[in-house]
This record gives sequence, C-alpha cells and structure tokens, in this order.
Amino acid sequence: MTVSPPSRARWIAPATAIALAVLLWWFLTTVLAGEDRLLNSFAPQHAVPAIADLARRGVLFGDIAASLWRLLGGLLIAAAIGVPLGFAVGSLAALERATRPVFQFLRMVSPLSWAPVAVALFGIGHRPVVFLVAAAALWPIVLNTAAGVHAVDPGHRLVARSLGATRTEVLTSVVLPASRGHVLTGVRVALGIAWVVLVPAEMLGVDSGLGYQILNARDQLAYDQMMAVILVIGVLGYLLDGIARRALAHRR
Repeated sequence: MTVSPPSRARWIAPATAIALAVLLWWFLTTVLAGEDRLLNSFAPQHAVPAIADLARRGVLFGDIAASLWRLLGGLLIAAAIGVPLGFAVGSLAALERATRPVFQFLRMVSPLSWAPVAVALFGIGHRPVVFLVAAAALWPIVLNTAAGVHAVDPGHRLVARSLGATRTEVLTSVVLPASRGHVLTGVRVALGIAWVVLVPAEMLGVDSGLGYQILNARDQLAYDQMMAVILVIGVLGYLLDGIARRALAHRR
C-alpha cells in the first residue's frame, strides 16, 4: 500500500526546479551577459513584464485565440481521418502490409517540409497552417489507434462472434472500448507535436497567432517581447498537455 505525500510536499520538487531554472536564466542573461544589451533583453526581469505589456495592448489574447483555433482545427481534421484509418489498418492485416511502406515514409517527413506545398495549394492565411498542424498530428493518431486494435484480446472477439455478433458489432462493442486508451494516447501525443509545429507554421504569412507575434517582435527588435511570447507558448503547451493527461486518466 502506497501513501501519497501531502499536497504541500508534492509541490516542493517542481517549485524548486522552476526556481532553479529561473535563477539560471537570470544568471546567464544578466550576470554572464554583462553589458551585452541583446542578451540582457532576454532576461526574466524584462521578459515577464513584457507579457503584461502585450496583454495591456490587446495583442496577446487575440494571438492566443488564433493559435488555439488553428490547433483545434488541425487536430479535429487529423482525428477525423486518423481514427478510422487506424482502425482499418489495425483490423485488416492485408491493408496494414500494403500501407506500411507509404505510411512509414510519410510520417518520417517533417510536417514543415510541406509548407511550400501548403502555401501553393491553399494560399496565404489560416488554411495552410491548419493543414500543417493536421499533417503533424495525423500519424500519432493513426499508429496509436492501430496499436490499440492489435492490443485487443483475441479471446474477446471470439466470445463476441460465438454469441452471434456481426463484424460491426464486434468493432463497436469490443474493439472500440478496448482500444480507447490507445486512441486517447495518440491524441495526446498528436497534441504535443501539433503545438510544436504550429508556431513555425504561423510564420508563413499570417497576420495573427503566437508564431506571427514572435516574427513581429523580432522585426521591431523587441527581444523582451519575443521572449515573452516564447514564455506564453511554453506555459500554454504545458497547460494543454496537462488537460490532455487528465482527460486521458479520467477516460481510462
């Protein structure tokens, strides 16, 4: 029997790690940087207040909303394609053998490699960004869904068929519930990859989003604001992963 530590004790280690990381950040950009104004502008005493400045100017929340909207659109497209495709590949051995070379080839190509193709097909705007996010999120969902189908106990399928269940009923009553954890894990992995790809994808000519704001701050030589946006990206990514992790634990 394991006893969980008190809630206060659970926070000591992560709080200490964060404090040490901030201290190291300050030391590198303030003490070691010396008179280097460029490096000093990335220091926490400049970057953290810049977050409040961006929010006060009404820039930050609009960019966050735009980025989250593109992320959601790409994930929904990837899930709509990836989950059925994963179930098909996991259920049909012949289809898996036939598609394995193509799938392995495509998933090893960086999603950002498709950026010129996306711009050529969809032009400048939201659509190429959503396309790149969907391309990044697709393969984790497909592969984890197929792995979930493979992990289903064959005995459960035999029992269902012996009771007269059709192929569709076996899929909906046995395979889908048993593989749900793998599907959700694939979505969580896809979320992390999509968030990483989203920021550089927003540097393709759109006029909103966190990736755009990084370029905008760079062009204005406002490096404190650029570091502020990087901090916001990291915090949002952490929160999104935490939400996905809690949802995954709850569903299981």
